[in-house]
Amino acid sequence: MKDVAATGMFDCRDAYVRTVEELAANDDRIVTVVNDSVGSSKLGKFRERFPDRLINVGIAEQNMVGVGAGLANGGKIPFVSGAGCFLTARAMEQVKVDCAYSQQNVKLCGISSGVAYGELGATHHSIEDVAWLRAIDKLTVIVPADPWETAEAIKAAAAHDGPVYIKISRMPVPQLERPAGAAFAIGKGEVLREGGDIAIVSNGTLVHRALAAAETLAAEGIAARVINLATVSPLDTDIIAAAAQTGAIVTAEEGLAHGGLGGAIAEYCAQHDPVRMRMLGFPGFLPTGSASWLMERFGLTAGGIAAAARELLGTKAA
Repeated sequence: MKDVAATGMFDCRDAYVRTVEELAANDDRIVTVVNDSVGSSKLGKFRERFPDRLINVGIAEQNMVGVGAGLANGGKIPFVSGAGCFLTARAMEQVKVDCAYSQQNVKLCGISSGVAYGELGATHHSIEDVAWLRAIDKLTVIVPADPWETAEAIKAAAAHDGPVYIKISRMPVPQLERPAGAAFAIGKGEVLREGGDIAIVSNGTLVHRALAAAETLAAEGIAARVINLATVSPLDTDIIAAAAQTGAIVTAEEGLAHGGLGGAIAEYCAQHDPVRMRMLGFPGFLPTGSASWLMERFGLTAGGIAAAARELLGTKAA
């Protein structure tokens, strides 16, 4: 990838479009549908290579999802690609009815999600999307953390029979270190660092920050288990049960503090493995500011995660 690779950071949209193009070269069922978002989705090369397999409906998100559902009904595998804030908010009924209720094989790709459009304000932030979509029955929701996981999630989504939402950030992230032979599977989390004092569970752009927080805590004698839970729905309850055994869980996500990843884990733990928790995320409508400023302002940094862990450990039952 060439975008910001010189800094060791990557735009996951590059992994997304490269993988969709590779899939399309080997499967003529793969098509893309966009809402005048070829540029922001980085699908220009796909359009050049497969001009008859990119459908641009214009700025009409409800139509975009409906067209995607129709293509799926005709045997295609559509990747419906648009800014996460508009894809989810404007087309919620179509996502619910045309895709999930009708069980159409549509792959919904929320591009430039989270607070990537920081300065454009709350109308352009897609921080509610995971909370909204995980409430919809029979809709898989995935939030990849890095280029490798983005590519693997796209492949898994293409092979999965049913509707999938993939939250794809454009905020630069590093490639995470994984053991040889690592594999991605829908519905399965991964332990990136072992530790028995507390568990930090995150996904998307917060995973590398969670790992950095664990490094800081380790220097203080605190062993933090770091879990990447890319699939929010369905939830990997086995890995959450194991996390609960530490007696304390901090969740961190580039989305609402309640209702998304943290909410999903809290719901499970409240019923099966009660545990003290802190849920880091955004409180609601946000002020105008850069993505980096917003992440700093609301504690979605390595320092913020480490501070939440320390605070939680201070109240953890002996």
